Amino acid sequence: MNKNKVNMALQVLPQAEGKNSYELVDTAIHLIQESGLTYQVCPFETVIEGKFDELMDLVKRIHQELEKNGTEKLMTYIKIQTVFQQDVTIDDKMHKYK
Repeated sequence: MNKNKVNMALQVLPQAEGKNSYELVDTAIHLIQESGLTYQVCPFETVIEGKFDELMDLVKRIHQELEKNGTEKLMTYIKIQTVFQQDVTIDDKMHKYK
């Protein structure tokens, strides 16, 4: 698999009886923050920059942690941008808005 950085937009929609979904989403965001990867939290999704395998490992950890925290149902939406010959960075798309 490509060793360049890619961008992944990740949205998790956890459901658990008696639990606030936003608190479960916060659990996912906390894992993203702890990952050391570059990220940007947005209203509907979080964009994360990293190597493909790092990002897939992070998605797996998020799923496992949400299940441990009582999530009964989980919808996960992922979008990935790849340029095979170079890194894809969040800043490439966002620099003009800073």
